[in-house]
Amino acid sequence: MSENSVLIIAGEASGDLHGSALIDELKTLSPDLKLFGIGGHKMRSSGLELIFHSDDLNFMGFVEVIKHIPYIKKIQKKIIEEVINRKTKYAILIDYPGFNLSLAKKLKNLNVKILYFISPQIWAWGHSRIKKIKKLISKMFVLFPFEEEFYKKFGVEAEYVGHPLITILNNYKFLDKSELFEKFNLDKSKEILLLLPGSRKHEVSLILPSILPAAEKLSKLHNMQIVIACSNSIEEDFIRSSANSNSYKIISGYNYDLMKHSKFGIIKSGTSTLEAGLLGLPMIIVYKANYLSYLIGMLLIKVKYIGIVNILSGEQIVPELLQTKLTEKNILSIVNNLLSDPQKIELMKQGLSNLSQKLGSKNSAKITAKKIIDFINEEA
Repeated sequence: MSENSVLIIAGEASGDLHGSALIDELKTLSPDLKLFGIGGHKMRSSGLELIFHSDDLNFMGFVEVIKHIPYIKKIQKKIIEEVINRKTKYAILIDYPGFNLSLAKKLKNLNVKILYFISPQIWAWGHSRIKKIKKLISKMFVLFPFEEEFYKKFGVEAEYVGHPLITILNNYKFLDKSELFEKFNLDKSKEILLLLPGSRKHEVSLILPSILPAAEKLSKLHNMQIVIACSNSIEEDFIRSSANSNSYKIISGYNYDLMKHSKFGIIKSGTSTLEAGLLGLPMIIVYKANYLSYLIGMLLIKVKYIGIVNILSGEQIVPELLQTKLTEKNILSIVNNLLSDPQKIELMKQGLSNLSQKLGSKNSAKITAKKIIDFINEEA
């Protein structure tokens, strides 16, 4: 492989996870690759030279992005300088469309070939970006079969490579339930009520205070203990400052073990809901944003549900509580109704059990890495 300088950009926790697996496979196929760009702890551990950490882009929503435009431009300028200095000809963009598609235009002007791993969900948020993608992106590697059909309908080069979570979860070494409880000194007489309020500070500050009061009441009603799964990008002190209470335990770095061994989850919309769904955790999906960002989002959204487990299922198998509906009363009512009826919980588990079949069994990172190396060799 003659071209060994490759830019990779991932701007959030899920992108860091999938980007890390992709880098591992790329390095196996082509050890001389020099990968640089933006990612998190996992991508750095896999060999990415970080120009910026993804925590530096830890904001989301239209209003939040607008407030940070000068800072975003500063980061993009530095990335472009690195691309020029390193004479980089190839870029791999991972999800994070607001930042990545803006950067893609600048990269295209430098004749950089752009490959996109994990498609922006334009099928959910409107089709206005499709022309930009067709113009800027050399090839899309998509995670869901329907995405390949969607892109090809618009003349975009796209290929379904499977979802990386399937391989990640298949290879994950889970703690036994007894090991998990012992490791974190959990009460063995109580099941876990798991809270995942997000991987960004502004998400946690909005969502956690909205869900914790209901969780506290539910834990007493059903003899459960509350565990908050904390993202590596958020300090425990920040969690505690957002929810001033001693009613919960914070655990970092063991999300999959917690999802596997919890009784119920209250989970912020995003990749975590798919992870929890694949692990069979009954849950409700919650979301809250800056009000203006939410209004703009609702004007753009084109799908009936926001939870990917519901989108993939084609029906609402998991309740969704968004924005003004995310209240203590609504959470308490819905979750108490579910926990009080084992048949409803079992029905939800049956619906979630179909997700793996819908996503297939492909090793997404290995397939994508091979196709990226082939693409670069053909272009060289």
